Amino acid sequence: MRLFPGLRVNVSKSGVSASIGTRGAWLTFGRKGTRTTVGLPGTGVSYTQTTPAHEHQDVGAPPGRASARWLVVVLVLLAIAAVVGWLIGVAMR
Repeated sequence: MRLFPGLRVNVSKSGVSASIGTRGAWLTFGRKGTRTTVGLPGTGVSYTQTTPAHEHQDVGAPPGRASARWLVVVLVLLAIAAVVGWLIGVAMR
């Protein structure tokens, strides 16, 4: 279900997940973990990396600063890409 450009909520028998991104780059958070997908639109070429959920649930150690910065950078880039994609879509109407 598309909430607004760049943000989707997916509901299935196995659970609920949220995806943020735009054509060519998506970040999906769900019960099974986090999936990052980047690709070249229209070519069929893509790369997907999956991080299992259990890696995120280490209660004993706080997340490192480097990993937190990486996540912030990815989310900011995806947000910028979503806004640019939306603006291009609006301009082409």
